Amino acid sequence: MGQQVDVVELAKRRGFFFAASEAYGGAAGFYTFGPEGAALKRNVEAAWRDRFALREDNEEIAAPTIMPEPVFEASGHLDGFDDMLVECADCGESHRADHLVEGATDIEDAEALDPTEVADLISEHNLTCPACNAELTGQPVEEFNLMFETSIGPGSGSPGYLRPETAQGIFVEFPRLKEYARGKLPFGVTQIGPAYRNEISPRRGLIRVREFTQAELEQFIDPEEDEPDLTKVADVDLRLYPAPEQAEDEPAEDGYIHTTVSDAVEQNIITSDWIAYYLGVAQEWYERVGIDTEKLRFRQHLPGERAHYAADCWDAEATIDTAVGTDWIEIAGFSSRSDYDLSKHAEHSDDSFTVFKQYDEPKTVERPSVDPDMATLGPEFGGDAGAVADALESLAERDPSAFDGEDVTVVVDGEEFTVDTDVAGFEVVEETEAGEHITPHVIEPSFGVDRTVYALIDHALSTDELGGEERTYLSLDAEMSPTDVAVFPLVSNHEPLVEAADEIVQTIRTAGFDATSDESGSIGRRYRRQDEVGTPFCVTVDRDGMEDDPQTVTLRHRDTGAQARIPTNELVGQLEALRDGDANFEALLSRYETVETGTAE
Repeated sequence: MGQQVDVVELAKRRGFFFAASEAYGGAAGFYTFGPEGAALKRNVEAAWRDRFALREDNEEIAAPTIMPEPVFEASGHLDGFDDMLVECADCGESHRADHLVEGATDIEDAEALDPTEVADLISEHNLTCPACNAELTGQPVEEFNLMFETSIGPGSGSPGYLRPETAQGIFVEFPRLKEYARGKLPFGVTQIGPAYRNEISPRRGLIRVREFTQAELEQFIDPEEDEPDLTKVADVDLRLYPAPEQAEDEPAEDGYIHTTVSDAVEQNIITSDWIAYYLGVAQEWYERVGIDTEKLRFRQHLPGERAHYAADCWDAEATIDTAVGTDWIEIAGFSSRSDYDLSKHAEHSDDSFTVFKQYDEPKTVERPSVDPDMATLGPEFGGDAGAVADALESLAERDPSAFDGEDVTVVVDGEEFTVDTDVAGFEVVEETEAGEHITPHVIEPSFGVDRTVYALIDHALSTDELGGEERTYLSLDAEMSPTDVAVFPLVSNHEPLVEAADEIVQTIRTAGFDATSDESGSIGRRYRRQDEVGTPFCVTVDRDGMEDDPQTVTLRHRDTGAQARIPTNELVGQLEALRDGDANFEALLSRYETVETGTAE
């Protein structure tokens, strides 16, 4: 059996995640994070917030998860947020048509094809229904909108949707958010929260679900002036899979371009400095939280698979082990959304989605204007006079040369109106401007928190032999581990040992550690339970240590099983040094008495 089965089994058995509402049969695509998983997820979110909000000096908001229909009319999600669906005529099951094609052919980007092309491929390859094995040849492939619809208010109410991304909650609040930023670019706004997509065929545990958590940053920039400080990440090594390389019949080396951030920009492999910057930041962040960088790549979207709003997009992808081998999954996306979102919301709303860009020095500009003589237009055009005046003003801005002749013609509701140029009052005036209103562009790093959690578990899942027995453990980074320290009395029915262990737990918690205690089963089983949830250190209180002067405890290292006997009054200090990177366990073993592995188990 593949490791994916092991991950799912471990996750359910140890309380990382499991299918939701199983008492009522469950609903595909929804998962509950158990105690261990919720803690791991919180740690991922905290590390992301620290790097992408605090260290980048960005703000964070929390917007509603339900938004009114006009928001998604403006954003384009009502018309363009679709997947391809094919329904089995025999059993009625629906499937992602492009995924069926990708699974049965060498085509890797069927999502970029038209539905008719995908239907033809299904027929050409005689693909069958995964549920009942009936032929799908001839079945239509339709586009299915992925948003969950609801009603806002009683009765029929007003139509609304559960947000398919957290980003729209930031974009619609831009008119107010720019005030908090004092109208100065660049500035960034982050949000961590749930998003919802009514997936056609949710599958593979946390990999494709209907409710998931996103961590997104919307970086608002002036594309003509704002540049990131690439020196901060210039030497960060990246493994890139750009679009041209994906099209090569014989790609170089292992198919990837191994380069630094600065070289990728200089060689025009990454055309956006901002995307290059955040790929570098993400690479360092993934290393920090424990993603195996040998199983990480950044892949550029092919033109046909880019989202409707993206000028360019790169995905962070990680490999996971499955029952049939390894597979790449997207865990983050880095998009250049241009001014698409803010322009669309400006077009559909009555608010301003621009910022005022101050010039270094005031500029004198020539600006065409009209001042129509309404005393003449009124009698001549009657009720259309106002519309004619507006059309003249619009034409002057668009095409000043139209006023060069003796008269000018405008079109209102399909009807032509000719106006004497003198009556139009056209002139070119000089104005002094201190600046201009611009619509910012957006750079968006968007992280899938749930998929990151899954990848962390998959990459950390390890097996070895310890004390003559095979064991499974999660080699999670200490910052990510759901629990920092576990404390055990060696003998669970020995009251002095239990009391001493409880006291140590409280002391450790007071020092800021997430500590747990366990008195059930043999000490070896208790170690194994903590190994499987990734607890980096275990403290054991035994009779020998209670009799020492000063009293001592054993401190066990998860990955090696090595144990050191240290004074109880030095425990917190040593744990802090290990947590902060000021010490390693090997140094502890050279300083304190070593307890032979297995003797306490």
